[in-house]
Amino acid sequence: MVKFFSAEEEAQIVAAIRRAELNTSGEIRVHVEVGAEAGALSVAKYIFQELGMHKTRDRNGVLILLEVDRREFAIIGDEGIDKVVPKNFWDEERDLMRGYFQKRQFTEGIVAAIDQIGEKLIAFFPYLCEDENELPDSISYGGKPSA
Repeated sequence: MVKFFSAEEEAQIVAAIRRAELNTSGEIRVHVEVGAEAGALSVAKYIFQELGMHKTRDRNGVLILLEVDRREFAIIGDEGIDKVVPKNFWDEERDLMRGYFQKRQFTEGIVAAIDQIGEKLIAFFPYLCEDENELPDSISYGGKPSA
């Protein structure tokens, strides 16, 4: 499997996920895909199911997917989020990430987006004392192995 982030960068992203999930019951995951033949949004929908993100109690998972070879990314939320947020809810995060990515600051862009997602989800899915971490915080990788 191809590792896109260094161990230090992964730790920064995981810390951002944990920080965001302290304030919201939303579940955030980051996935890096290599060699996908489909566009990032299609791949994100597939990976969302593969990772079992649709199985959270409140259907409030968020996936940030990077497709390395295609230089694409996608942000999607589960149906529980989509039912309560405006149609353009992810536009700010998309634009924020794009700005960082254009400067090749991938880790910084993802961390900034996660922080912002966590803040925005508080309004719809605040953290409750009985909340449990339903999904791993680690980055998942998929796709073609490196040669």
